[in-house]
Amino acid sequence: MSKEKISIRFFEDREVRAVWDENNSKWWFSVLDIVAVLTDQNDYTKTRNYWKYLKAKLKKENSQVVSATTQLRIVAPDGKWRLSDVLDYDGIIVLGKEFPSKKANRFIEWFTYSAESIDGKSKTKAYALFESSFINNIEIGTIKGLQQIHAYLFGGLYDFAGQIRQKNISKGGFQFAASRFLDKTLRQIEAMSEDSFDEIVDKYIEMNIAHPFMDGNGRSTRVWLDLVLKKRLKKGVDWSKISKQAYMSAMTQSPTNSNTLKDILKSALTDKINDREMFMKGIDYSYYYEEND
Repeated sequence: MSKEKISIRFFEDREVRAVWDENNSKWWFSVLDIVAVLTDQNDYTKTRNYWKYLKAKLKKENSQVVSATTQLRIVAPDGKWRLSDVLDYDGIIVLGKEFPSKKANRFIEWFTYSAESIDGKSKTKAYALFESSFINNIEIGTIKGLQQIHAYLFGGLYDFAGQIRQKNISKGGFQFAASRFLDKTLRQIEAMSEDSFDEIVDKYIEMNIAHPFMDGNGRSTRVWLDLVLKKRLKKGVDWSKISKQAYMSAMTQSPTNSNTLKDILKSALTDKINDREMFMKGIDYSYYYEEND
């Protein structure tokens, strides 16, 4: 099962898991996850029973949802791989219409939009990075390496992909490094040591403060950080262990207090640096951090 391509989408802070079908080149989505979202249900047994009832009802009505449903292995709450009902993109749209509510409408809008947005397309490229030969040619810990990552993730989506910004930018009232000093700032960051965990995180924080691109900094720099940790410490970050709220709060504090960020990153370190599923989940969480609330 280690070769299964698992993805996670997030709708209103709830997980919607998907499994990649190599033969048909498409994603299959967990029906139970979507039913749980649309019914506001946290109890796995109740969700499963609700779907069982709904599935029987739809079968009597000769709904295409039932005929479109197949089964693939997904990790169950007990941690074991078990067959679970899944639907493809079109099937999920039809299923969503069985829940006539404002929330179902929001879900369908989110579901149909997310795959075609810049983030959705970039995320697909990020998934492919794990198995590409390109990942082995990225310079580790350098500005060029970060530019290579950004260009890979956003090439064809932004005309500034891989290019250092020439304008000043800010976010939430925080002013990132001034563009006129950016080249010098980036050279100084590049020269920082990477010999220990603390030094690597300090370098990551400074790169975040610099924010060298007009957009896509967080997504690119987290990949950059993982590659540095992999090379220097034979470690990576299991981003799925870090909540969005915890990460964003720690990053906000990091320019003046790096301890919180170091603590949450250290608690999520893993030696599964070549594990596909962990990489995929890491991409899911990384892109989720950037979604607007």
